Amino acid sequence: MADELEQLIVRDAVLEDAETISRIHTLSWQQAYAGYVPASYLNSLSPEGKIPMWQEVLVRNDTAVFIAESAGRALGFASVGPAHDEDAEPSDLELYTMYLDPEAWGLGVARQLMNSVNNVSPDSSMNLWVFEKNARARRFYEHHGFKPDGVEKLEEFAGEHLLELRYRK
Repeated sequence: MADELEQLIVRDAVLEDAETISRIHTLSWQQAYAGYVPASYLNSLSPEGKIPMWQEVLVRNDTAVFIAESAGRALGFASVGPAHDEDAEPSDLELYTMYLDPEAWGLGVARQLMNSVNNVSPDSSMNLWVFEKNARARRFYEHHGFKPDGVEKLEEFAGEHLLELRYRK
């Protein structure tokens, strides 16, 4: 796989990418969040179930979706758009998603996706939400200039509440 990354490109996702994005989204959740998101919830996820959501996102004009590919194989994706938090300024952005095929973890794919995300509106503030227990993602975001701003929320998954932290830069 490392040889393939010499040809890594990040491009704007199109409607035809919805199925691929859904597959990566599901695989990444099932691998990355095993151990703290309830297994019953993770096992209930399916790529087919996410396709309509991604089709809707890909036809909207308010969200930029990027897909990273190497040798014709999709390795990850990211999406960014207007921040949804109550205290957001009109120009604030939010990194909604960044997920990789688990086989691409640690190979620099997320770094390339982050470069594309940062170019959407370089002068705007950006926030994201990350699980408190997701140390790997938190380190990645901190490396890219994000810092926790003290805002937290609980999200429920299969009856369990998980703490999410807002990061901002």
